[in-house]
Amino acid sequence: MHGRFPILYIAEADAEEAVLSSGALAQLVEAVPQATFTVVGSPASAPLFADLPRLQRLITLDRDGRWDWIALWNQVRETNWGLVVDMRGSTLSGKLRRQRRAVKGKPLPGVHLVEQAARTLQLDEIPAPRLFIGRDTQEAADALIPPGDGPILAIGPGADWIGKRWPADRYAKIAISLLGEGGPLAGGRLMIVGEEADRDAAQTVRSAVKRDRVIELQGRLTRLQTAAALSHATLYLGGDSLWTQLAVAAGVPAVAVFGPSDETLKRPWTGVAVRGPRTLQEFQDLDPRLNQHIQHMMDLPYERVLKATKKLLAERAA
Repeated sequence: MHGRFPILYIAEADAEEAVLSSGALAQLVEAVPQATFTVVGSPASAPLFADLPRLQRLITLDRDGRWDWIALWNQVRETNWGLVVDMRGSTLSGKLRRQRRAVKGKPLPGVHLVEQAARTLQLDEIPAPRLFIGRDTQEAADALIPPGDGPILAIGPGADWIGKRWPADRYAKIAISLLGEGGPLAGGRLMIVGEEADRDAAQTVRSAVKRDRVIELQGRLTRLQTAAALSHATLYLGGDSLWTQLAVAAGVPAVAVFGPSDETLKRPWTGVAVRGPRTLQEFQDLDPRLNQHIQHMMDLPYERVLKATKKLLAERAA
């Protein structure tokens, strides 16, 4: 450890939030070349950091109970840390030997989570989300992408709650318009990402183009491998979901459909969010805890999303 600067990074338990904060960690990797890293995450978030450069240890905190934190403390207390970054806002960092610490506070209304992560580390600039992709991870993803030319439109139709799920047939209509003759991605291919549970939605989207132009990846890759696959995409289209943030972390311009969630906190950092006619407050008036089995996204027409998508592609082309 002589001459090295050990950093302990405690990532958010929620995978989507961990990706949103990932640019801050990437900034540390770039700015402190002598640093070595120990990363703590949940079963959902820890694997996202498996390819981090100079990673000495990846610790999975299976649960969030008192005894789990005591067990974690026993694993990290012997080190004199150069820096402890706690994106969970726990009290652990105050009990460890360290030169410096940075603890994420409570979410700030109206301030994007990417910016809040940068504020935690007092960074002068706000780094975009970024996940490191190792060679083995990239090769595993590439093995499922057949050789081909032309642009790739990636779509993640799934969401972790039916209230945030946009009808799959509307994704299909956009795919037809973008990839069809005369479209901005004419002649390109369609990539579908997500969980195995998203297969029904994917079936509808898949039917938008010829079978030999579909790259079907849902349920076939880890989340980090999915980010590696998405790095091939020209454009990504999805909802308020982990898949959207993985596309952003892979450097892909993204269009995300929003309804009963707050785009000021989680809109694609490199892209645009598109809402329907209702505000977040109007959704909360109907569904105060935003957890009912209601298809909230039905009133967002595909034409509005298609217009925003074509505008983003035109801006990128210019």
